[in-house]
Amino acid sequence: MASSDLSGFGELKAVLRIRPFRRLWAVLGLSSLGDWLGLLAASTFAAAQVDNSAAQGVAFGSVIAVRLLPALVLGPVAGVFADRFDRRLTMVVCDLIRFLFFASMPAAALVVDDSTLVIAWAAIATFIIETTAMIWTPAKEAAVPNLLPRARLETANQLTLATTYGITPVLAGLVLIGLEKLVVVVFGATDRPAGAEPSEVALWFNALTFLATALTVFFGIKEISGRRTADVERKPGMLKEFTQGWSFVSRTPLVRGLVLGIFGAFAGGGVVVGTAKFYAVSLSAGDSGFALLFATLFLGLGVGIAAGPRIVGALSRRRWFGLSIVLAAGSVLILALATHLAVAVGGALLVGVGAGMAFLSGTTLLGGEVADDMRGRAFAFVQMGTRVVLMLTISLSSVIVGAGGSRHLNLGFREFEVSSTRPLLALAGILGVLAGVVALRQMDDKKGVPLFADVLGSIRGRPLSPDEPLAARGLFIVFEGGEGAGKSTQVRHLAEALEKIGREVVVTREPGATPLGERIRSLVLDPPEVTGEVVTPRAEALLYAADRAHHVASVVRPALARGAVVISDRYVDSSLAYQGAGRTLPVDEVSWLSKWATGGLKPDLVVLLDLEPSVGLARAGRRGDADRLESESLAFHERVRYAFLDLASADPSRYLVLDASRPAEALATGVLQRVRHLMPAEEEFDLEEAIEEALEDAAETVTALTGDELTDELPDELPDGGRETRV
Repeated sequence: MASSDLSGFGELKAVLRIRPFRRLWAVLGLSSLGDWLGLLAASTFAAAQVDNSAAQGVAFGSVIAVRLLPALVLGPVAGVFADRFDRRLTMVVCDLIRFLFFASMPAAALVVDDSTLVIAWAAIATFIIETTAMIWTPAKEAAVPNLLPRARLETANQLTLATTYGITPVLAGLVLIGLEKLVVVVFGATDRPAGAEPSEVALWFNALTFLATALTVFFGIKEISGRRTADVERKPGMLKEFTQGWSFVSRTPLVRGLVLGIFGAFAGGGVVVGTAKFYAVSLSAGDSGFALLFATLFLGLGVGIAAGPRIVGALSRRRWFGLSIVLAAGSVLILALATHLAVAVGGALLVGVGAGMAFLSGTTLLGGEVADDMRGRAFAFVQMGTRVVLMLTISLSSVIVGAGGSRHLNLGFREFEVSSTRPLLALAGILGVLAGVVALRQMDDKKGVPLFADVLGSIRGRPLSPDEPLAARGLFIVFEGGEGAGKSTQVRHLAEALEKIGREVVVTREPGATPLGERIRSLVLDPPEVTGEVVTPRAEALLYAADRAHHVASVVRPALARGAVVISDRYVDSSLAYQGAGRTLPVDEVSWLSKWATGGLKPDLVVLLDLEPSVGLARAGRRGDADRLESESLAFHERVRYAFLDLASADPSRYLVLDASRPAEALATGVLQRVRHLMPAEEEFDLEEAIEEALEDAAETVTALTGDELTDELPDELPDGGRETRV
């Protein structure tokens, strides 16, 4: 027997079988390698143009800073290009521009003798390269959902994010080291020819990666296109598209919540990165502690991206996103309180896990739930915001912590350093948790469903579903009880009384209220000698759920929407009692199955006719031809009875428990008395007359049977929350 693939490789193979995406993934890997290699090579190239160490630091830092400027200057309009023009051609043009300007940096070093001019040109080229990257990325992100089924989008995002932030940064470092070794082997350690420095060779190599991606996208992934010239001609001006994009972000709860949550997560991550070195000192861990925390943070990021979907299972991705933000920010609070390196490492790991899961779920939601014509601007807005937030929080937090310094604290039993790092981390954690909560409220697609119960159910593969709304509200009354309790008789009495006062009444039953239900009823109730086989307990539960789902959708909900009174002989509680307690199936599983089948529809009143099983089975036996349930053992029916009573005691306000050994007319009176309080005020008076008639009928019946008169009148409020009626 084949076992299910729990590793996730099967899903990765399924995604990579899609040729356009496979090629785009290869392009992304090559482009990402070029980005990381370009960051390292351009920075070291600029630093290599001068000899003074201080000047080298300025040159290195300047190139890094220039890479962040386009997010401020062009970020808001980059998405307009992705939504306005053919995405394939946009990506090709951007890659060709990056090829030319990366190649121009080592070329400038060959023809210009002034190091200042070379550094200045490196900064200008870097700015242009990063500007084109700001346009390329939204075009690529917006194109991915069009290349594969939506069900595969999350797996595809796992693959691309792992490639971008896990594989290619490591490869870029290895390539740079390898090129340095190659240059030494070919040209020697000193007196190398012009243009043969390791950083220059790396830039030439990097330029070629972008030429390769441009050719691959242009000739090999034509599916990315899909915009015609005629479509472009009908588009509004770029300024109009820009304002439409910002308006879309501000007025759409999903995108607004995503933006707020992602900004909160990156702000917390920025504070952790900006304060990590000072934080390591406060733990007496030094540079090795800083390196450990930094590595652990990115390890957690990879774990969150790779393992997150398997951890949360079927949890709503909107809820997962908000909870991931809360996890990441709450873990920052762990860092703020940690006094030992081991605890801090655990906190850093959780920060990374939460950030990785938020990044994956946020990217998937943007790709899957934002319309194609607006997707590029949404991605560009997030891309711009995250870079700006990250840059500001890293720089500001490092400045604040550096200025605040640290204090030596002696508690008698222990001495340690307390720096301004901890209050800043605590503040970032609190604000991040608030951002996650607000994002969850903005985006929650299962309002009314308990959050933590949904999380636990989703991990176990049984997510909770929100109750389906009713357009109008009638009255839903259910009769429950064991065999021979007299449910059918009481259903008839109540229906007649309500019809007398002019209410529309729909009498139904489970199973068998519809033609489909009749066929299911024969399967679950006919004895084995009739059906030819024994229905197993799980199959029985599923058949009842199938009947219930069809029954509710086709009979109950339409009647309630009309304002009718629906009276059903059996409903969900019968499954909980018979399949849960009687068949000893897990009650929580049966409950979840029934809730899913009914869309969360609950009756307004459950009338439980309680009767000793031996008495009920004797009554049922007089009808002849016992069905499968009636043929079960007395112990089975005892379990069913006590399960019904347990359900009633757990929710007494919704139950009316009656002693089914009493006369039928007296029971009908008790039911009417309780139903009277569920009716509108104008109908309550009319129902009083029906109750009086029932009382007279009950009195006559009791007198005829016993020779005694009915002496106890029913009170307006039944004792014990309406759980018992005494005659």
